[in-house]
Amino acid sequence: MSWTDGLKGESPAWLLEPDQPGVRYLALRDLMDLPKNDAELASARKLAHQEGPIAGVLDQMQPEGWWEKPGPGYGPKYRSTVWSIVLLAQLGASIHEDERIARACGYLMDHALTPGGQFSYSGAPSGTFDCLQGNLLWSLMSLGCEDSRLKKAYEWTARTVTGEGMAPITDKKAEMRFYAYKCASNFACGANNKLPCAWGAVKIMMAFGMLPEEWKTPLTQRAIQQGIDFLLGINPATAAYPTPQGGSPNRGWWLFGFPVFYVTDILQIAEALAALGYARDERLAEVIEIIREKQDDEGHWLLEYDYTGKTWMSFGRKRQPNKWVTLRALRVLKSAG
Repeated sequence: MSWTDGLKGESPAWLLEPDQPGVRYLALRDLMDLPKNDAELASARKLAHQEGPIAGVLDQMQPEGWWEKPGPGYGPKYRSTVWSIVLLAQLGASIHEDERIARACGYLMDHALTPGGQFSYSGAPSGTFDCLQGNLLWSLMSLGCEDSRLKKAYEWTARTVTGEGMAPITDKKAEMRFYAYKCASNFACGANNKLPCAWGAVKIMMAFGMLPEEWKTPLTQRAIQQGIDFLLGINPATAAYPTPQGGSPNRGWWLFGFPVFYVTDILQIAEALAALGYARDERLAEVIEIIREKQDDEGHWLLEYDYTGKTWMSFGRKRQPNKWVTLRALRVLKSAG
């Protein structure tokens, strides 16, 4: 039985059409099982960097490697350095295809990564929080960045999940401590009333899915397991994770979109867990079924939320079949078999 048997149409073939070179490249890379040295794949990768959104984002970059304004690059949303790099990673950009990407990665780490391993919206250690940490680790690794400073960032991330070696917020003299936003272990966030934040947890687990084998340690393995236990500790199809005052889950959990910035959806829960080898876990089965059921009669997925007018370009019309969202869904369904 093939993973495509549950599709209502020829959606992989739709993604391979030449009208969107960026989507076509990623579909060849992620769905077609081509060898890394395949000539068609290499040609598609080059074209994706020369035409379409990757080229559009890079054309807005300043020569030094920043977008909109110099510095840590968190604001303004969603065109500054942080968000442009996150977007480039989701578009499949690679430092091996355009040296400007390597320049941007270096600039970001020089200005937003602290010596302790925290990615910060302000440049200070206190400006760190899980969704930013996870987003940037995942993005830099996806772009092909091999800077050794990322290893320290992964260690910090793992410690903040498990709490090992971390002092409380009140111990301001401690070398490693929690802060107002990154306030405690197990994905606790000051912006979520100091409760574990599932948005942040998903971003952190996306990052751990990119962790190089040679960087894995008992500490990172414990952090990964704790994250898996948190995300699968409830039925993730309900998204009933902790919220202030025990309110209902954000309705955005069930709206699939592209790109994905600091918010998340249950499709990204599946993406994160699939990257860690849990796509076929029975606890994820209902999410996989929801993903499958959201396809239309042609086997396409709709763009249900977007950032049109907020980031550098539009990625399609809302509530219409969308190749980027369909690509996200098919990757997960392929992993789930």
